Amino acid sequence: MIPRITLFIASLHALMFVALSLRVVGRRRAARVGVGSGGDEALSLRMRVHGNFAEYVPLALLMLALLELSGLPAALLWALGLVLLLGRVLHAVGLGSSPGYSFGRFSGALLTMVVLVAEALAGLWRFLVPYAL
Repeated sequence: MIPRITLFIASLHALMFVALSLRVVGRRRAARVGVGSGGDEALSLRMRVHGNFAEYVPLALLMLALLELSGLPAALLWALGLVLLLGRVLHAVGLGSSPGYSFGRFSGALLTMVVLVAEALAGLWRFLVPYAL
């Protein structure tokens, strides 16, 4: 069985990852910084947005794929995957505009955590009660 829902959701996240990467590269070129941030605040912020995405998304996508392979209903998989994407977009926009508090940063981080916890609980449920859901 090919985890087709996860494949689609992961593809959207891959495109977002490339977009975030290009923002870092663009700022590096503009600031003439090869390694690190060179003290450039805008570059530091873009690096952090990119890094945060790279820290959280792989585990969430792995969990999504495992849940799909375990037979979790498609509606739940779509909900988890799309909420994760929404959370990552909100987080990137919020953190990318300001290093302090913002609605986007807060809500994006919250949605990401909610998805991870929901995936973990669904995974435990699928393990403990294999034919549930």
